[in-house]
Amino acid sequence: MEIGIAADHAGFEQKQEILEWLKDNGYSVKDFGAFNFDAADDYPDIIKPLAVAISKGEIQRGIAICGSGVGVSVAANKVPGVRAALVTEPYSAHQGVEHDDMNLLCLGGRVIGLALMRELVATFLAASYQPLERFQRRLGKVIALEKEFNK
Repeated sequence: MEIGIAADHAGFEQKQEILEWLKDNGYSVKDFGAFNFDAADDYPDIIKPLAVAISKGEIQRGIAICGSGVGVSVAANKVPGVRAALVTEPYSAHQGVEHDDMNLLCLGGRVIGLALMRELVATFLAASYQPLERFQRRLGKVIALEKEFNK
């Protein structure tokens, strides 16, 4: 599985730590930036390349970090095919994948600590979508909404 990671200035330090942790644990990871700390960067600019890569199928899962996780989540969900969610506890990290086919985990660099981030990333990456009829029906409705409003 190809994984992408991105962060703005408020998540830059954590992104660097998570990136190294992923590599140390054998994951193939593409870094979408920021590549240096710049307090003037904006989360929509930082998340766009990762979200587009997910939309095109170049990346199967992504991790995005900003100050709260809200900004990258809101911006990423504007890109068709991206199902991003801000997650702060392990249940949603796997349930979002298993039930909703979440493909982008959003984290708050100013909200949760690095140990919890690692746990959430590991849980997110270990989860698989469960194609049960009720989940497929709901996901189909989400995709239909996306198509309806992205004409």
